[in-house]
Amino acid sequence: MNCLLMRESPMIIPLNKEKTVYDGFIPVLEKDLRIRISLPADRQMKRAKYDSLQYKNTANFMCMNTQLAISAKHRLKHVSCAHFDCVREQHRLQHSANLMAFILELRTVLEVVLKSQPGCQSFSPPQYYSQLITEMEILGWDKLLFIDAEFRTLKLKAEDSAGRQHAITVKLKSKYPTEAPDFSADLPVPLVITWTSQSTLANVHSQFLLNVEALSEFWSVLDEIDEQTWVLEPEKPTKADSMRRIAIGNNVSIKVQIDPRHPKMLPECCLLGAEHVVTPLRNKLNANMHLWNPDCSVLQNMKDVLEIEFPSPTTHEKSSFSVECGICYSYRLQSAIPDQVCNDPRCGQPFHQVCLYEWLRGLPTSRQSFNIVFGECPYCSKPITVKMVTGNA
Repeated sequence: MNCLLMRESPMIIPLNKEKTVYDGFIPVLEKDLRIRISLPADRQMKRAKYDSLQYKNTANFMCMNTQLAISAKHRLKHVSCAHFDCVREQHRLQHSANLMAFILELRTVLEVVLKSQPGCQSFSPPQYYSQLITEMEILGWDKLLFIDAEFRTLKLKAEDSAGRQHAITVKLKSKYPTEAPDFSADLPVPLVITWTSQSTLANVHSQFLLNVEALSEFWSVLDEIDEQTWVLEPEKPTKADSMRRIAIGNNVSIKVQIDPRHPKMLPECCLLGAEHVVTPLRNKLNANMHLWNPDCSVLQNMKDVLEIEFPSPTTHEKSSFSVECGICYSYRLQSAIPDQVCNDPRCGQPFHQVCLYEWLRGLPTSRQSFNIVFGECPYCSKPITVKMVTGNA
């Protein structure tokens, strides 16, 4: 049987000689919803009565003598059973003169329901999906990491010249490709993607590769630091992290902030630890800053400027630098590690900033000047200070 699908009216065709099983489409809001109907042998609609109504991926109208199995593609799943109840309550099935009359009634109900639900108004035309598939075939399915059930959010992977893996998230709009998608990626700088109505996913992928290649030297600098030193923070760095806190010794570390655009230049440095240990290192940093050579690696420059050798995974265990807080007895408190150290050389106990602040604030002998709290070390009772924790004043 040859039939043409017309958007103006449903197209339902019988699947058997008895004409008790039908299959076809209902046009609803310019979209085609698939429908399959099973009728009793006498094909009488007026004798139908409901026993129950169930709805999951398929909405089933269960009747004594009639079963209407409606399987809707697109977003019909958002239509609740309550809306189908109105069909039952108004007895439209029993009052329909024939099967086609019921289908027309059903289409009217579905149009009203779908128009009332904002989420159901974002159907995409078939051209949207065919174009998306075509673009992925051109780009290569091996580049696709993820796509959601609505074909709106994609994650594409890319590999830079150094073999690093990267991913870009593309969120397509309802008017794609006329309307530019939203882009996001794990980068230390803003992602720059130029979009026109002629752009494709392949264009996005190639532009993303240009973005990551421009940061290749930045990631090489951090890779060397991560491989050859003990990084205390961040615990699990991402490709967007430009800061590293590197262990120098017991309760002594340096925090460096690498410039993604100029990774070989002298980074922002902050030495952390007891003053009697940090002061000599700070003096060397200030005195040798002129020795910084952009042609050398950042790690080698830091060794030369500070006149030290950093502990590495080949020479030290990380546990040597993971000393617990002297107040809460844990190393990590949420994302923070102990970075406040008693300045007395005979003590040197580390504390979390928030722990030490709360401890000192509870002592009657402590005093505060501006944002600095002065008090005594919980271990050795020697003078100790801590900056006020933001939000706890």
